[in-house]
Amino acid sequence: MGDSPVVLVAGGGIGGLALAQALTRAGVDVRVFERGDAPDAWVSGYRIHVNQMGARSLRQCLPGPLWEAFTATAGRPGPGFRFRTETLDHLLFVEEEVMCGRATEPPDMQYAASRAVLRRLLLAGMSDVVRFGRTFERYETRPDGRVTAHFADGTSETGDVLVGADGVNSRVRAQYLPAAARVRTEATAIGGRVPLTPETQDLLPAGFGDGLNLVLPGSGCALFTASFTGRRHAAANLGLDVDLTPYGLDLGSLADEMADYVLFAYIAHRGSYPPDAAGLDGPELLDLVGRRTEGWHPELRRMLAAADPGTVRLMPFVTSTPVRRWRPGPVTVLGDAVHSMTPALGLGANVALRDAALLSSRLAAVHRGEADLVTAIGEYEERMRRYGFQAVRKAALLTDFMISGDRRLRRVAKGWFRLCDAAGPLRRLSFGGMWTDGTPQEPERLAFATS
Repeated sequence: MGDSPVVLVAGGGIGGLALAQALTRAGVDVRVFERGDAPDAWVSGYRIHVNQMGARSLRQCLPGPLWEAFTATAGRPGPGFRFRTETLDHLLFVEEEVMCGRATEPPDMQYAASRAVLRRLLLAGMSDVVRFGRTFERYETRPDGRVTAHFADGTSETGDVLVGADGVNSRVRAQYLPAAARVRTEATAIGGRVPLTPETQDLLPAGFGDGLNLVLPGSGCALFTASFTGRRHAAANLGLDVDLTPYGLDLGSLADEMADYVLFAYIAHRGSYPPDAAGLDGPELLDLVGRRTEGWHPELRRMLAAADPGTVRLMPFVTSTPVRRWRPGPVTVLGDAVHSMTPALGLGANVALRDAALLSSRLAAVHRGEADLVTAIGEYEERMRRYGFQAVRKAALLTDFMISGDRRLRRVAKGWFRLCDAAGPLRRLSFGGMWTDGTPQEPERLAFATS
């Protein structure tokens, strides 16, 4: 193998495409193989919370115009995070500046991004890099140390590195790390969208149309909501001087792809749901949420009743299990393929972006002749295991708290929240950087400037 590696990426999700963008900028030969037949084949689900860790990583991976388009189209999460009871009694308000550490620069802020628009940006300029309709099946390591990926259509590709970015059911992980497992947690959520229109805006409790909220009843469940106002934000930025012509994009078309809404997720112990819950459709699930929130504040119930039934679905929570250190080689994994986590903190996509930024920096060093390939991959994996599984643990702890039936624990937590609300230093100590993985993120050195 020469100094410049050929990188094969199985999976064209957020992490895989961010990695490809960064490697392309660094001059590395990268090829992405995506099982979907078209660029928008998998785009579904809800908005993505991009925290400071994710924003810094995305800024590193994207060329300048695409990063500017991201900040112009991604709405802000709102003024902060509110904690309330099911009767809308106030517990705590954590200001955005506390969560962001008074940051003022765009890469240090938080964003609420449209999943579809983010995918469009990550695919921009990648027509010669991404191959659609290529389902990865298995790989083999050659005697010369290179690796060959085999696909369902009978074709194969050989490169110096294979990166498994193929999600929670990763076939790369299954072959590479057969002991790694995902397990079903005790939590299940019913999630959906409440469209943000002039009519529904008047139905929302104060503060629920702009920001993040966690509703905590006596025990056993929780309700999380988050506003997405990306369309409104993008419309206000249409006059910005962002030249997307080389990518075949414009801010107006990106804005047209978005709709503003409030995301909700009702989270409870899976044993508390009826046995047939998995077979219920959207209207039936919405009715189930209504029955389970009887006695809650009328404004909360009115908001939930205004949800679009077509967006409502049941979401069992799964999580990965810690994996012991393994011997590095020409195959590696990133994102949900290795450290999938519950969505309780919204960390999954952000950690995948950090993986992409870190791995791209190490592979770019190999490309420049500054590092050995296997050593570089080992360095990536060592750090990725540390921060990735720390995020898994944090998300699991919050999930367990939200579904706990321990009323005493809930009372103690509410008392702590009220104390933090009254004491600014305690609030900053407890909730500062609440959407990071808890470890310092060093800027990764690539072979290009980020201006």
